[in-house]
Amino acid sequence: MTMIVGLTGGIGSGKTTIANLFHDQFGINIVDADIVAREVVEPKSAGLKAITEHFGQEILTLDGQLNRSALRERIFNHPSEKEWLNNLLHPLIRQRIKQLLTKVTSDYALLVVPLLVENNWQTMINRLLVVDVKPETQITRTCQRDGVPEAQVHSILASQASREQRLSAADDVINNDAPLTEQAKQELLSQVTVLHKKYLVLSGSFL
Repeated sequence: MTMIVGLTGGIGSGKTTIANLFHDQFGINIVDADIVAREVVEPKSAGLKAITEHFGQEILTLDGQLNRSALRERIFNHPSEKEWLNNLLHPLIRQRIKQLLTKVTSDYALLVVPLLVENNWQTMINRLLVVDVKPETQITRTCQRDGVPEAQVHSILASQASREQRLSAADDVINNDAPLTEQAKQELLSQVTVLHKKYLVLSGSFL
């Protein structure tokens, strides 16, 4: 049995940066729920077939891919449609994640889930690592990265767990508030290294 560390954080917190440090520096296997979520709706998948049957062919792009912007519009003001979609996709995503976790070869694995706390996925993990930043940092980073207006980022933040909720659920915390200078990268690596050593010790009890 492999120890699973759940990695989460709000939008713009730097989850990918942290996960990549674990992978690049220490060879830790990563399972990313966002990547899995795209896989389960690829052309010819059972997920995309069910979505097309429910919403119609107009939910597809010309080359048969899922039209994500069209889907977002369809569910945005329709809670029942959003619930239907979640009830379809969440079991498919969980099933695929479980398959991927059985193939882990590193001493422990990182399961990266943006909405881990919001969707109560704690049952899939052994420890929860939260990447923590101030809301102001999230807003600045997301506006710069995605080129979206500040109001849109505020609405995203409002739909996610609060900073306090994530921290209260955390077993471990990495602070990633600093701008990504060389010094900040070294400090992040230092935090990751400490946790990696800790996880190696803890993972021994799962063997």
